[in-house]
Amino acid sequence: MRRCSRTGCANPAVATLTYAYAESTAVVGPLATYSEPHSYDLCEEHAVRLTAPRGWDVVRHQGEFAAPEPTVDDLTALAEAVREAGRADRPVELPEISTSRRGHLRVLPDPHED
Repeated sequence: MRRCSRTGCANPAVATLTYAYAESTAVVGPLATYSEPHSYDLCEEHAVRLTAPRGWDVVRHQGEFAAPEPTVDDLTALAEAVREAGRADRPVELPEISTSRRGHLRVLPDPHED
């Protein structure tokens, strides 16, 4: 489940915000199938309350925003991830890292330095 892109908001996303810069327009529509790097996922509250800068238009989906149903692919991927993580024959290897402390910070060595 994707979350709202607004800082501090943990609500599930139900809409996607895309900017059309050439037309000075913000478009709020149903949640896109895939998360795109130049669009923003919004929860219902933020999708409904969105305002645009002066001189810009907002084109908003009319109707209710519905949370997407999980697809079979989502459920299959989740089941496989849980199954893989729970395998008893899967060794857990933790890298050994030497650290030094400077106050409340830790300094990790550069992995590319020899």
